[in-house]
Amino acid sequence: MRGFWNTEHVKAAEDRLLARTPDGALMRRAAFGVAVVALELLAGRRRVGLLVGAGGNGGDALWAGYFLRRRGVAVTAVLLTPDRAHPAGLAAFRRAGGRVATELPEVDLVVDGIVGLSARGPLRPDAAEHVAKVTAPILAVDLPSGVDPDTGVTSGPFVEAHTTATFGCHKPVHALADCGDVRLVDIGLGPELHGPDLMELEHADVALAWPVPGIGDDKYTQGVTGIAAGSATYPGAAVLSTGASVLATSGMVRYAGQAADAVRARWPESICTGSITDAGRVQAWSVGPGLGTGLSAENVLRHVLEAGVPVCADADAITMFANNPDLWDARDPDTTVVLTPHDREYARLMGEEVGTDRVAAAKRAAERFNAVLLLKGNTTIIADPGGAVAVNRSRSAWPATAGSGDVLSGVLGSLLAAGVHPPLAAACAAHVHSLAGEIAADGAPIPASSLMAAIPDAIRSVRAVTP
Repeated sequence: MRGFWNTEHVKAAEDRLLARTPDGALMRRAAFGVAVVALELLAGRRRVGLLVGAGGNGGDALWAGYFLRRRGVAVTAVLLTPDRAHPAGLAAFRRAGGRVATELPEVDLVVDGIVGLSARGPLRPDAAEHVAKVTAPILAVDLPSGVDPDTGVTSGPFVEAHTTATFGCHKPVHALADCGDVRLVDIGLGPELHGPDLMELEHADVALAWPVPGIGDDKYTQGVTGIAAGSATYPGAAVLSTGASVLATSGMVRYAGQAADAVRARWPESICTGSITDAGRVQAWSVGPGLGTGLSAENVLRHVLEAGVPVCADADAITMFANNPDLWDARDPDTTVVLTPHDREYARLMGEEVGTDRVAAAKRAAERFNAVLLLKGNTTIIADPGGAVAVNRSRSAWPATAGSGDVLSGVLGSLLAAGVHPPLAAACAAHVHSLAGEIAADGAPIPASSLMAAIPDAIRSVRAVTP
């Protein structure tokens, strides 16, 4: 499991570490790590440029230039604020034979040391002008300059990094923005860090959480998932949600709705009925995709909420909650609900836009509705009512296609039915869903049905690394 620490907590940890570290040692340790990464990226080439801002981030770049010079690399630095350049770093850089210029020459790699964790907002015009001229890969120091360290938001010119070397721990920006290949440089910060602000599951974590049948299990003990989705107008949503649930675990799936014939034809192993009242007992419900938002759909949602089992509420279910908040009254206070909006559904549900801070937005909604909130996106945010937050980063955008959310709701419903803790179920579902999209796409556009079909391969992939 990977943790991410916000700026406030990182600075507090750094202050504690600095208090017991000789003056300047921490910066040199960090800069040496940057130099090591730079040498790997150079792969034998010998020309590096530094874009150097004021303060500690610029000092890191200058000291990295010092270490690179000692290994025979030609290094040229552009000082964006010469009167505020880090004195010790600049002196060491000059002693090692580093060159200072007003423009970067042709180089093989550029080190972005413009601003660090304390900065907010876009690049200033002079820095943006220099960055715009760069044609070589950029190695960012701690984070790409111009990207907000806690939200990943950009509001103007910023650095597009090929690689980022970050110190001591990962920060939210590394989960919420494209920082290229992020390399973690150990500077001894670990013992000073408390619990992370964000968490991200890795393959091994998902593998350990994913339900695997034992010798004493049967179709009932592994969880029976109810799917209330689709309609005469949108039967495909029912087929996708049901299919994803069938493929995700080894229990049973009961479908209830107007698309029963279409679902039965595609998934004969599912138990299909035309009415929610005839569905039989389930351990969790996934409700909403393609269901509609009329009175009959509201009655379905009420029935699901009254069942006393965990509920994954997606798509039209979210719209119904937004249109008629009284629907929440049907929910037993102890019933777990996982809401899975995209940004526009979030805006309808909350009466406000997601805004620039997606993590804060997800936490607000989770607290307001006392529900797990899965905010869809290239980086999916999962917030639980207690304030814990997980993220899932997709390595491609191919899953951004019609019906993809229907697949996610089916996977999530099946994990809830199997008894996986709801926030963990949401994070695992998002992880496998994005991985299935990557496997299915293989560099080309895919329909949601192909993503759904790749779910078993995605599960095999994460289970292959089980400790």
